Amino acid sequence: MSTEPIREEQKFITSLYARLDDLRDRAEAAVGDALRTPGTGSAQSRLERDIMVAEQSGLLAAFNAGETGLCFGRLVFRDGRDHHIGRIGLREDDPQRTPLVVDWRADVARPFYLATGHEPMGLTRRRHITTKGREVVSLHDEVLDLADRTRSGHEGRDADEVLLAALDAARTGRMHDIVQTIQAEQDAIIRSPHTGVLVVEGGPGTGKTAVALHRAAYLLYAHRDQLARRAVLIVGPNPAFLGYIGNVLPSLGETGVLLATPGELYPGVRATGTDTPRAAAVKGDARMAAALAEAVRDRQQVPERGAPLVVPHEDGDLVIDWDMALEARHKARETALPHNLARPYFVFRILDALAAQLADRIGADPYGGPNFLGPDDIALLAKGIAANPDVHAAIDTLWPELTPEDFLADYLAEPTHLPEEDAAAIRRDGGAWTPGDVPLLDEAAELLGRDDSAERAAQEAERQRQVQYAQGVLDVSFASRTYEFEDKEELDEDASEVLSAHDIIDAERFAERHEEADHRTAAERAAADRTWAFGHIIVDEAQELSAMQWRLLMRRSPTRSMTLVGDPAQTGDPAGVGAWDAILAPYVQDRWQHVRLGVNYRTPAEIMAVAAAVRRADDPHFEPPGSVRSTGVEPWDRTVEDPVKETADAVAAERGAEGRLAVIAPPELLPALAAALPDAAHGPAPDLTRPVVLLDPRQAKGLEFDTVLVVDPDGIRAGAPHGTNDLYVALTRATQRLGIVRRA
Repeated sequence: MSTEPIREEQKFITSLYARLDDLRDRAEAAVGDALRTPGTGSAQSRLERDIMVAEQSGLLAAFNAGETGLCFGRLVFRDGRDHHIGRIGLREDDPQRTPLVVDWRADVARPFYLATGHEPMGLTRRRHITTKGREVVSLHDEVLDLADRTRSGHEGRDADEVLLAALDAARTGRMHDIVQTIQAEQDAIIRSPHTGVLVVEGGPGTGKTAVALHRAAYLLYAHRDQLARRAVLIVGPNPAFLGYIGNVLPSLGETGVLLATPGELYPGVRATGTDTPRAAAVKGDARMAAALAEAVRDRQQVPERGAPLVVPHEDGDLVIDWDMALEARHKARETALPHNLARPYFVFRILDALAAQLADRIGADPYGGPNFLGPDDIALLAKGIAANPDVHAAIDTLWPELTPEDFLADYLAEPTHLPEEDAAAIRRDGGAWTPGDVPLLDEAAELLGRDDSAERAAQEAERQRQVQYAQGVLDVSFASRTYEFEDKEELDEDASEVLSAHDIIDAERFAERHEEADHRTAAERAAADRTWAFGHIIVDEAQELSAMQWRLLMRRSPTRSMTLVGDPAQTGDPAGVGAWDAILAPYVQDRWQHVRLGVNYRTPAEIMAVAAAVRRADDPHFEPPGSVRSTGVEPWDRTVEDPVKETADAVAAERGAEGRLAVIAPPELLPALAAALPDAAHGPAPDLTRPVVLLDPRQAKGLEFDTVLVVDPDGIRAGAPHGTNDLYVALTRATQRLGIVRRA
């Protein structure tokens, strides 16, 4: 095999890294210089400094992302074009900005993923370049134009050689990008238009998650201006999963993405509690929306007939009776505003009615003539009544201002508008918020609204203060400018110019330019803003989300620009909607695109046969995705008296094996297994880079390991409403070896 092509590519890679180092040094220097700039200058100078830091930090992140696998391919075209393909794009430092390496997301890079001998897309040759650090360790050439007799000595016999090598590599506990091995069906999904809803369905190991993450990277590349402002949200099933995928986008130079679990989508709330399966199912049901709406209406009360509210007043008691409150409630509800925003209309009606009541009492003509009080007098009475704390206390009993947290806590203590068995399932007095509570809090926030009129008034007052200050600055500036002139004639010549500048830079614009700007990233601002509208949303394991969680997410995506990734056959959550049409019909009817990934890259055929048999026990017509490889290693299956001890022995026997091992068991077995495996990572967000990890089936969703031990499969199947699906998930996490430990 000729070494000259490797030397040639090594020379290029070395020069490429030299360019990367130069650009990185410049970015680091720019960030350092900006951060060393004193922050005591003008607001404009501080703004410019912060923008510089943000821009250069973004470039620095991209350059750092290029350190590993900077260049992994080369395309040679019939027309003489020759492009290297890499993780990020780099150009020469010349007037023409000559490309050195092309970003994998650019259109010119598509033949690297799509070209075949039947459709070469203008290529004569496609080269895969494998590097270790900055060293070229191997080349793999595919000749796509058989008329080209040139040979490098690195032509491969199998076009899938690079892919299979990546699949056989040991896991590290962190997901890697697949930019070197994106397959044609995956590339088509990654580059699909970002408008509308795209559903990507695929069984275990089909690369759904990788496709979703690379789609996020592609969309941020292709629609940078739009999505950088609105941000991309990626929703994953649990903290372990987010930890597993957390390095993928940064490795591609993308950091402007918000990753969250469904329990983290309500700002200020961290859902650490746990619901029973029955409670989760009830809370996730779409009927909860109507129940909460009725519960809010219940808080809009009127006094009972014959039992009015009596409010002490210096001119005699004021009375809020059934008729007065009913009319006020009717008018407030007519606005169709959320509860807290409609409350002022209720308050004003009550205050007006009480003022009229008081006016009739103290201004009535005893001889039947018109009331002695005029409109101004009645307005003063209303103002006095509005200042009476007893009046407001009475109004608060009828139409209180509510927060979502207090409202939902009260509701869960005594649920209403539900069948008694459902109410009993979710009844709770105190305790931590659960993931099932988060969409209910969001629903409550929509129903209640937030009356920010006082806050806006304060902001406006502060703005006016800033404007007045700015006006003073401008006036002083103009006055001092006139004193520069030695005589009136000189002033007359230049005063018009000064006045013109004074008019153009008016006080309001001057104040706006000197306000402190919000320099957080779009993702950081989105995380703190419940009403944020994302540019695109990607949901992994989408079949797991409940109807109420979908209501929350759809509010975050008014444009319905979404990519949903999942497999209904793996639905495990008791509240999971599962079916795509059931998820989407309420929001987009049938206006969504469905694509299917049918090739299993992760799970060897031997393991997939065992997992498929589990699913076929419930569905005889079930067809799993086809595995691309076979390892020749059959799964083992043992029935024992002590599954915990057997598992510990099996883990010890695997100690010398390369890669990562996961023990997946029913939740009730985890404490005993944790005691028997003291070195294993476990808990809500275990460290997946540890050699041994202990998980329940729900935590294992979306993850992969070299070796998997499934403990007590019958307990997994019997322990949840969708237990068969959970067992199917557990059995399909392994890339190399599977062991099953049964309880005798």
